[in-house]
Amino acid sequence: MERREEQPGAAGAGAAPALDFTVENVEKALHQLYYDPNIENKNLAQKWLMQAQASPQAWHFSWQLLQPDKVPEIQYFGASALHIKISRYWSDIPTDQYESLKAQLFTQITRFASGSKIVLTRLCVALASLALSMMPDAWPCAVADMVRLFQAEDSPVDSQGRCLALLELLTVLPEEFQTSRLPQYRKSLVRTSLAVECGAVFPLLEQLLQQPSSPSCVRQKVLKCFSSWVQLEVPLQDCEALIQAAFAALQDSELFDSSVEAIVNAISQPDAQRYVNTLLKLIPLVLGLQDQLRQAVQNGDMETSHGICRIAVALGENHSRALLDQVEHWQSFLALVNMIMFCTGIPGHFPVNETTSSLTLTFWYTLQDDILSFEAEKQAVYQQVYRPVYFQLVDVLLHKAQFPSDEEYGFWSSDEKEQFRIYRVDISDTLMYVYEMLGAELLSNLYDKLGRLLTSSEEPYSWQHTEALLYGFQSIAETIDVNYSDVVPGLIGLIPRISISNVQLADTVMFTIGALSEWLADHPVMINSVLPLVLHALGNPELSISSVSTLKKICRECKYDLPPYAANIVAVSQDVLMKQIHKTSQCMWLMQALGFLLSALQVEEILKNLHSLISPYIQQLEKLAEEIPNPSNKLAIVHILGLLSNLFTTLDVSHHEDDHEGPELRKLPVPQGPNPVVVVLQQVFQLIQKVLSKWLNDAQVVEAVCAIFEKSVKTLLDDFAPMVPQLCEMLGRMYSTIPQASALDLTRQLVHIFAHEPAHFPPIEALFLLVTSVTLTLFQQGPRDHPDIVDSFMQLLAQALKRKPDLFLCERLDVKAVFQCAVLALKFPEAPTVKASCGFFTELLPRCGEVEPVGKVVQEDGRMLLIAVLEAIGGQASRSLMDCFADILFALNKHCFSLLSVWIKEALQAPGFPSARLSPEQKDTFSQQILRERVNKRRVKEMVKEFTLLCRGLHGTDYTADY
Repeated sequence: MERREEQPGAAGAGAAPALDFTVENVEKALHQLYYDPNIENKNLAQKWLMQAQASPQAWHFSWQLLQPDKVPEIQYFGASALHIKISRYWSDIPTDQYESLKAQLFTQITRFASGSKIVLTRLCVALASLALSMMPDAWPCAVADMVRLFQAEDSPVDSQGRCLALLELLTVLPEEFQTSRLPQYRKSLVRTSLAVECGAVFPLLEQLLQQPSSPSCVRQKVLKCFSSWVQLEVPLQDCEALIQAAFAALQDSELFDSSVEAIVNAISQPDAQRYVNTLLKLIPLVLGLQDQLRQAVQNGDMETSHGICRIAVALGENHSRALLDQVEHWQSFLALVNMIMFCTGIPGHFPVNETTSSLTLTFWYTLQDDILSFEAEKQAVYQQVYRPVYFQLVDVLLHKAQFPSDEEYGFWSSDEKEQFRIYRVDISDTLMYVYEMLGAELLSNLYDKLGRLLTSSEEPYSWQHTEALLYGFQSIAETIDVNYSDVVPGLIGLIPRISISNVQLADTVMFTIGALSEWLADHPVMINSVLPLVLHALGNPELSISSVSTLKKICRECKYDLPPYAANIVAVSQDVLMKQIHKTSQCMWLMQALGFLLSALQVEEILKNLHSLISPYIQQLEKLAEEIPNPSNKLAIVHILGLLSNLFTTLDVSHHEDDHEGPELRKLPVPQGPNPVVVVLQQVFQLIQKVLSKWLNDAQVVEAVCAIFEKSVKTLLDDFAPMVPQLCEMLGRMYSTIPQASALDLTRQLVHIFAHEPAHFPPIEALFLLVTSVTLTLFQQGPRDHPDIVDSFMQLLAQALKRKPDLFLCERLDVKAVFQCAVLALKFPEAPTVKASCGFFTELLPRCGEVEPVGKVVQEDGRMLLIAVLEAIGGQASRSLMDCFADILFALNKHCFSLLSVWIKEALQAPGFPSARLSPEQKDTFSQQILRERVNKRRVKEMVKEFTLLCRGLHGTDYTADY
């Protein structure tokens, strides 16, 4: 067939004269791809070859590249090109050429059965793709035919070669089905057909696996083939004989991995739980592996123990509910659970000496969920059986969570330490989950063990054991409400008795105290037992994260009980801050902790503490403000400004019923006088302006300055009012000199909180007009270099419309220019900027009736907006943004219906708009659908998604599967 002029799919396909896809050129391009050292040449060659594979000429050169005198790399490309043509361009092949194409592929596979294995595999994949496209009508018994053809005795290839080629073909067939691009209705037809055809496959596999004369390479291929077929959800009872043969093959080290894969795949298929009798027969087979498992553990054979564990977990995890339902078989299932427990507690430290125990953790979740899902009577029976098992599990997990000896841990790589940290987090999550099953008795159990350990005089205890028990407590206390537990007071009493000689233990002590901070808030008398430990730990850089985060939790939860300790906390904190013991992020947390702490004091006390706390930084900032800007003093300035903004984030002296911050909450005024934060801000305002004057062109410094005020505004709300005029003035000057996004974000906060209040409207209006004017000028100069500014500007405009639409009534605001700039922003490549612009229009369009300038501009320029939206839907914008554009269409339809009905018809009449792929009927249908839907926004989003797929030529393709 390779020498015939007319090849499948070539007729009428058209030539590409600019790209001469000949055999010679393909070989040259392949040589360039494999051997040219220049990466650009390689990339060009790869691009050209991809075009070659998709071209009609591929039918001609593919067969020629498979000639025996070609090297495997070239033959491989030929086989791959055939697969691509068959799988992606099936509709190009005339039906009368199916049989000759099939015959040629069989011939080539037979020839390569004793040739290059990688080429053989690609040819098998090509034939598999052909079979899937022809099944069931054009090739009803495809699999049976394959088996028959390869078993023919008149083949020039030896029987083993034929056998391996057939097994390769049968293996790739289900794999090709899983990844095929068949339409959904075809996929279910072919799946049914394959399920029937497994009757031609499994007897052959059984025969080859059980035949003593089968060489190891054949048996391995059989197992892989079986593994591939079971993923087609073949009934488990039909797999029984092969599963049993795979269990027997586990004794052969060469077949072990393939056997494990096959058994796990067979057991794990979702449909398997329907075949309870088969599952019950599998339990003894799995239990029969225990001696082999113990032997593997004893010999340090991690691969074998890992594989056997995978099998036990696959059976237990996938089918615990089905097996628990068989109450009369409870003992055999309990034996399986105990086998999995052995795997959980496998000797050695994860991940250095073993990698198996982590596989089992999900099983314990599943088993618990299934037990707790039974009706009361059955649940009570199983609770009686499994509560002791779960208490044993806690002991096993805490043992596995123990650190190795300091000496051994010192030899671990950073990657191993990180894997161990993640493993401990997984154990922590499991313990927290197990609490639901075991309840308060679990905490008592841990407390008793810790108490015995710390008070026993008989033998010295290891810090690892203590740390693991505390870690168990911490895991539960972090997420479960332990306020009513009767063992926590005892635990708080035990903590000071712990001899802390090790960083890991000290860390866990800190985190445990942090986890109990809510309990301490309800039992303030106990604070003094643990606070000295936390303050002492603050001075140790190795305990930086644990000590600072614990202090922050205590200051947040217990702030009203901390005034007696405030002076000491502030003094220790100041000391560690001045000594620069902690990294930047921990310094910021520490400032937040102090903000919480100071919030509960009297105003005079707050001001006194603030003075001593921040004076050194103010002096440092004054000195830095005089210096010539350079990278090192910039870091210092940003650090100091960060400390202040983090302090002001949590320093909140007004109390309200709900602790959640939000602009809608109006707080009670502070009776003692001006807000301490405002007092400090007014004192340092001039200094901040001075710093800004030298650093205005540095985005990081400007951002740090804005953060101070933004966080203060969010925390203080109305209390910030005295600062509004001077802050508006400063922001205006900043933005006029060098526009930056952070200044716009702060302006948005001010608009959000103060624009609706008459007293503050004038300065905010002036600032709004100024930043708008400056940004519009930026648009004239070219905004593409400033997507962040455009993004923040759109968010500011949307906020203004939401909170104070009157801002758009001002004569000095050029609403038309704002509208046109927002349309331009819709065409930016940056998704956040486009989202913000869409958000602006969805706020603007509902104001058409109430804000006269808005109504006027929509009437004049709304058509321009619609065109931009349709262009985006037509393919100019990312598909992920289609919901945002649908929101604009919905708002236009709801608030400007008469205008939209004219505009959309006019716009869609243009040939090729918004996509050349659309027919006039499709465009007409879309416009009618949109105009009809004025209530259901979700429906409009679905219409837009559908329409954008049509525009892009993706409708009905695989690309839409997860869209």
